This record gives sequence, C-alpha cells and structure tokens, in this order.
Amino acid sequence: MKQNKYDDQGFFDQYSQMARSVGGLEAAGEWPVLREMLPDLQSKRVLDLGCGYGWHCRYAREMGAKSVIGVDLSDNMLARAREMTDDPHIEYRRLAIEDFDFEEGQFDVILSSLALHYVESFDLTCRKVYQSLAQGGAFVFSVEHPVFTARAEQDWHYGPEGERLHWPVDGYQDEGVREARFLGHDVVKYHRTVATFMNQLIEAGFVITKVAEPKPTEEALLQYPEMKDEARRPIFLLIAAVKS
Repeated sequence: MKQNKYDDQGFFDQYSQMARSVGGLEAAGEWPVLREMLPDLQSKRVLDLGCGYGWHCRYAREMGAKSVIGVDLSDNMLARAREMTDDPHIEYRRLAIEDFDFEEGQFDVILSSLALHYVESFDLTCRKVYQSLAQGGAFVFSVEHPVFTARAEQDWHYGPEGERLHWPVDGYQDEGVREARFLGHDVVKYHRTVATFMNQLIEAGFVITKVAEPKPTEEALLQYPEMKDEARRPIFLLIAAVKS
C-alpha cells in the first residue's frame, strides 16, 4: 500500500503547522542524534527516501555532498521542497519509496527520516538500498519506535484528572498494519519489532554500526516544553548500517 496522505490538503495544512515543519531540523527532537550517526558527507552521492520538505537534502549539500536526490510521493511535499531549495545539485523526484529503482552502487549514503514505518515491506526496501549503495556505503534512518507503534491508539493511559499516567504497550509481537490517528486523520502504519528492523538489515547484507533511541535535548525542552513527556518512553528508533 502506497499512502499519499500529504496530498490531502487538510492533512498537509495541519502538518505544515507542526514544530518540525516550521523550525526544520533544529525543531526535530531526534535530529542531534541522527546528525551524529551520519557519515562524512563531503563529496558523497546522497539519496533521501521520503524527503518531505527537503531539509535533509539541503543539509547534505551544506556538508559538502556532491549530489543529492530526494524522493517523495507527495506533490505538496515536493512543491514545498522545491520552493525552499536553490541548488542545482539537489534533484527532487515524485516516487514512492516502494518503487525506487536506481543503478547498482549509485549512492554513497542513503538516509530516511520517519518514513519507513509507512512502508509495508521493509525487507524489500533493505535489499534495494543495499543494491543501490556503493561498497562501504551507509544507510541511516529513523522510524517511529516499535514501543510507539505497537498499539494503533498511540496514546497515553490517562488518570481521572486527565494526567498522563503511563504509556501502554500491547500486541508488540503482532507485527503488521496499524490504523492510527495522526493530526485528526486515519493513517496506515506498519508495526514491526526492533528485532525485525535489525535482522532484516542483517539479512540484506548490512553491518549495523549504531542503534539509538533518543530523547529530547535540554535545549529542545526549553524551546518546546510540550516535549517534556517524550523522555518517558522512546518515540524514535534510529539505526545506522554499512554495506560491508
């Protein structure tokens, strides 16, 4: 299933008001850790799967990447990315992650930010990424943490006064479709365990070099106090791997 919720104008308008949509990478709670997991981008050929507004594409060029291709299924996302980009070495293509098919060894770095939990076949994506990377190339990505995606409700358990008591986890081992509510809309996500993420990377031929479950920085909490509960349970899973 290839979702394109971001071309639903109402959904896109709401997404555009989120902190990370307005503030960019610095407003993304996981960014400081993801940035440290990226390899040296100098003179690298980079692919961004699910590029959205193109924040990571532009960052790669700022870090000296030779060329960047960003792919996304949403016309709205790509239109915004092109509006915000003035760089002939960044190319945006309308393409579903499931359909990407580049030449063998075409890229040195492939990254993806919070997009792969919308993809049904992570194992197929891993094999395609592996084939598209040059020897020694890096695959770095973030997804919603399996503790977060296990229940379709993706919400806290509340006390009688509406206080957040705890984050319930159930059905963790039951992988597959989750019909979640996000920004007031129904969105299909795919839940898989941490072990599945890691094992499917290994089975595709990757060597995993780092795994992270970041929490908001003190600076982020000062600027975005609504993030204060994000340290109580993991919301992001970040993995870096190399084509050995």
